[in-house]
Amino acid sequence: MKILCLALLAIVATPAVAKPLDRTPRTVVMTAFAPEWESLAHSVERPKTYRINGLTFLTGTMAGKPVLLMQSGVSMVNAAMNTQLVLDRFTVRRVVFSGIAGGVDPALSIGDVVVPEHWAQYLEVSFARKAGGGWTPPEPLDPAAPISYGMMFPRGVNVGNAVEAAKRHYDFPVDPGLLALARKVAAGVTLRRCVTKERCLAENPKIVVGGTGVSASVYADNAEFRTYLTSAYKADVVDMESAAVAQVAYANAVPVIIFRSLSDLAGGDAGANQMTVFMALAAANSATVVRAFVAALPN
Repeated sequence: MKILCLALLAIVATPAVAKPLDRTPRTVVMTAFAPEWESLAHSVERPKTYRINGLTFLTGTMAGKPVLLMQSGVSMVNAAMNTQLVLDRFTVRRVVFSGIAGGVDPALSIGDVVVPEHWAQYLEVSFARKAGGGWTPPEPLDPAAPISYGMMFPRGVNVGNAVEAAKRHYDFPVDPGLLALARKVAAGVTLRRCVTKERCLAENPKIVVGGTGVSASVYADNAEFRTYLTSAYKADVVDMESAAVAQVAYANAVPVIIFRSLSDLAGGDAGANQMTVFMALAAANSATVVRAFVAALPN
């Protein structure tokens, strides 16, 4: 009886290990939601479909390179959860994200594609108490932290990986080798300017490699906060997934790079938010650069 109980205890205590579904080393091409996925799905040759937790994973090739196309889902928790899921269930060489974003840098325009060097989570913050005419945060101020916004004091996040001890991060870098390749590829790519013959951007969109992107589970459409993101983070673009993907990639020591095309100006538009107007064009422009990037990857 004692032996039987010990055997049962061992079974119960043994964690479930997910079985790899595909052992071919692949580039994960990640999107957040359907319009971004649809801009790339037709580029996957010899597709094979896997479904896990309600998600679709499409393996095949793109420009002759083994890839896996997926949607992370919108927002930070979905992005983090499903980045880890694909790393656990497939053999991943690198993660390449393609999607839309809001523009923060006033020098950028709708349709531009930005490939930031760093990604920060701007709502990893402490909420401070009101104290007279100012605020008293619950933790000592870190001189390295970005400046505060009212009661919100950036506090970063502690994380490490297999080669680096856990430490406080205010941003996560993309892979420098992949960023260098993006710079080379950008020179040969032409982006779309028109949604229809009657609706075109005033200028030809451009590709900008470098700078900083910021993310949070917020649909940002506020001119004042956009100005804060420029001041505190020197942000170029804002979205709802990329910094979470970059953090999970860092924790797993997997190379990552993220391409984002501007569908709107995050509250800086002269009129109403333009995302619904230019979403398809932005998704297509990001996908165009990503296809060229994947084609240039080493075998």
